[in-house]
Amino acid sequence: MHDSPLLISSLIRHAARVFGDQELVTRSVEGPIHRTNYRELHVRAQQLAGALIALGVQPGDRVATLAWNTSRHVEVYFAVSGIGAVCHTLNPRLAPEQLCYILNHAGDVLLFVDLSFVPHLARLGPNCPALRKVIVLSDRAHLPADPDLLAYEDLLAEHPQSFAWPSFDENTASSLCYTSGTTGEPKGVLYSHRSTLLHSFAIALPDLFNLGEHETVLPVVPMFHVNAWGIPYAAAMTGTRLVLPGPKLDGESVYQLLEDERVTMTAGVPTVWMMLLNYMQQHGKRFSTLKRVIVGGSAAPEAMIRTFQDQYGVELRHAWGMTETSPLGTFCSLTPAMKQWPTDEQVAVQRKQGRPAFGVELRIVDDAGTVLPETGEVSGDLQIRGPWVCSAYYKQEGESPTHHPQGWFSTGDVATLDPAGFMQITDRSKDVIKSGGEWISSITLENLAMGHPAVAEAAVIGVAHPRWFERPLLVIVLRPGAELEPTELIDHVAAQVPRWWRPDAVVFVDALPHTATGKVSKLLLRQQLKDYKLPDEPQGTGDAA
Repeated sequence: MHDSPLLISSLIRHAARVFGDQELVTRSVEGPIHRTNYRELHVRAQQLAGALIALGVQPGDRVATLAWNTSRHVEVYFAVSGIGAVCHTLNPRLAPEQLCYILNHAGDVLLFVDLSFVPHLARLGPNCPALRKVIVLSDRAHLPADPDLLAYEDLLAEHPQSFAWPSFDENTASSLCYTSGTTGEPKGVLYSHRSTLLHSFAIALPDLFNLGEHETVLPVVPMFHVNAWGIPYAAAMTGTRLVLPGPKLDGESVYQLLEDERVTMTAGVPTVWMMLLNYMQQHGKRFSTLKRVIVGGSAAPEAMIRTFQDQYGVELRHAWGMTETSPLGTFCSLTPAMKQWPTDEQVAVQRKQGRPAFGVELRIVDDAGTVLPETGEVSGDLQIRGPWVCSAYYKQEGESPTHHPQGWFSTGDVATLDPAGFMQITDRSKDVIKSGGEWISSITLENLAMGHPAVAEAAVIGVAHPRWFERPLLVIVLRPGAELEPTELIDHVAAQVPRWWRPDAVVFVDALPHTATGKVSKLLLRQQLKDYKLPDEPQGTGDAA
């Protein structure tokens, strides 16, 4: 067989030639809705490729972005990787100190920035000596009065509309993402052209994202968060119509785009869907075209699954992965046989994170590294390997406590695997509550608490106990206007778990702390409640043990 390298530039060339008229819609940072198509996007990506070379960008150089989901950001994706450089997406929700650390660790030479984030530059530029130029993703009319900034549209206008994409080894690095750094400094994960294309093939399959010309997809998951879960690449591969939300991710704005653009599938973290559902319920809204919601980042509560499906007729599909896995590891869609089961049994499966995509292997091990049986009952350290799972962190090529022989990577999750191949996360290894020698799953307790109609958001952490070492504490955000007695919530949760899992107490808060990727930060929550003392007697109708 002829050996053609799997390159990201081939995706946009293919999209322009085969799906050239397929539309990409953006709610722009400047405000208006902008419409383009794959043919025009390819032309502009070629202009940008020429501009990058004129600015001195060499193969292997890191080029950073600080930007929302827009068509201009997609152009940067394809142009940077297409010339053999590395597209490095920065998370603007990180603190300036973390952004500086990441920029300097990566050695970024250029930075593309949206207008929203220009104020960040005062803290970044002087502390990032490798940065040669900053390009604002806008036109001259919106450019701030700063002689050191370049306007993106001016830059493109200076270069031809055609470019000969180079060919090189498919194992060349294409993009760079950093972990959130919740347990130390953020770590970089380099993706290759080969791993990106293989990942794109996988997520496009019918039982996964089901992409193609027949679909209109709104990726609410940010392009700075593991490349929007690979959707921009897979959409170009399959000719999927993209709707890009720009900076407005509130419930009303997301709903308007879903309806105005007749979106059929959307993807994002649970916090976004909670805002969307709250808006819809408060204003009596319905969906007219939406068929599927993909949920990742953290587990979707059972109440959310049932609300989407029972009240709105929209299928919810769980996905699981990490920055280190590009990110897709598993995906949960029901088999034809399962769709004939009673609703409660179907939802029990949908709460799981699903089965591995083709190319991915999973296993669970105990503390000694012994592989555990896949019974669906035994929990262990979840390990993963596959062609889009990282083999080492960027600039950390030596031994790692998470990387093991034969390509296995320890995810930090505690999980079960059942005989049908379905994986379910029971906790993060650092979040498991160890009480009286037994493990208690904080995720299970959180999902049960979220099933109470008065609860908007829930988190569970372990609190020190003189006898049992740790006991579970429920930390709750109530829905607007709701009232709830602690004993009522504890009894609601305790009715569905073993006796020793019963939470000892409830703390009501106005808001939970979140990480830069939208997950609840257990680290910050534990710090905020470090001085909390459990009551002498557990709340609720029974004792803890």
